[in-house]
Amino acid sequence: MKVLGIETSCDETGVAVYDTARTGAGGLLAHAVYSQIALHAEYGGVVPELASRDHVRKLLPLIRQTLAEAGLDTRDLDGVAYTAGPGLVGALLVGAGVARSLAWALDVPAVAVHHMEGHLLAPLIEHDPPEPPFVALLVSGGHTQLVAVDAIGSYRLLGETLDDAAGEAFDKTAKLMGLPYPGGPQLARLAEDGTPGRFRFARPMTDRPGLDFSFSGLKTQVLLAWRDSDQQPQTKADIARGFEDAVVETLAIKCGRALDEAGCDTLIVAGGVGANKRLRARLQEMAARRGGRVCFPRLDLCTDNGAMIAFAGALRLEAGQHESAEVKVTPRWDMATLAPVARNPVSAGAQ
Repeated sequence: MKVLGIETSCDETGVAVYDTARTGAGGLLAHAVYSQIALHAEYGGVVPELASRDHVRKLLPLIRQTLAEAGLDTRDLDGVAYTAGPGLVGALLVGAGVARSLAWALDVPAVAVHHMEGHLLAPLIEHDPPEPPFVALLVSGGHTQLVAVDAIGSYRLLGETLDDAAGEAFDKTAKLMGLPYPGGPQLARLAEDGTPGRFRFARPMTDRPGLDFSFSGLKTQVLLAWRDSDQQPQTKADIARGFEDAVVETLAIKCGRALDEAGCDTLIVAGGVGANKRLRARLQEMAARRGGRVCFPRLDLCTDNGAMIAFAGALRLEAGQHESAEVKVTPRWDMATLAPVARNPVSAGAQ
């Protein structure tokens, strides 16, 4: 089954084609992402109306480009998957409208995909994917969650952020230190030149039981340290390193607790913050110490992309799940409400 995936939940237009007849990562025939960073940089954040308009301009050309790279015509498609939520309602409607129209014209099924389920399943696109049960750490700009995955489509929330998500904390901290938009990646690069231990910040909520997160207070600590410092380049790098170390260590501690609670030793990590080098190294170290395994998607599948939507949609389409012809999106969507996928959870990537 060849499935076209469309992602337009926020400020990146992603398109991909996944073929379930191929093995592992070989099933990803082509994928492309257009980022709106330059468009929104002037405003220091995403402007929803501008995001929606840019998806309108870029989506159809990107579909044509991706199909050409895959060596396919629209008539070769067996299904269409699209992000239906969570996300910006206008941006979601662009992708849903195009996906539903294309599926109707081709007389093929279409399926709505939960954006965070797409992220959660992205590591399974790679070779030798893990099989449930496992724990997933979802760390993106808007989400920080620990999820017990009993089976594909069967998810239990173990813990989540009570305020800022980790990626959001990165972006806001970078902004208060005067780094350009988007701040998170800029702060991580700056931290590479920082001196470890010169600034040590709290590891929020690790001094008490539980798996929830809170990064708002950490952000305040960094603000105070920055205001009271000499604000020289090396000091800025040292503060960035102290902040990054605090976030990474907090995430690692909570992941260890979540694995203990779930009774397993396999962790998957997905979302934009999953590309952070120090986080990857710290979680690999933790997994090795436990005799377990941690799995990440390749770097270009950490941020929003069509590949994760094509793959997640393929799993559900092969299970016989699809949508009516109605163009419908769900800007706020609880992943726990998803239907389970009653099939071999990784067979789409292992046939």
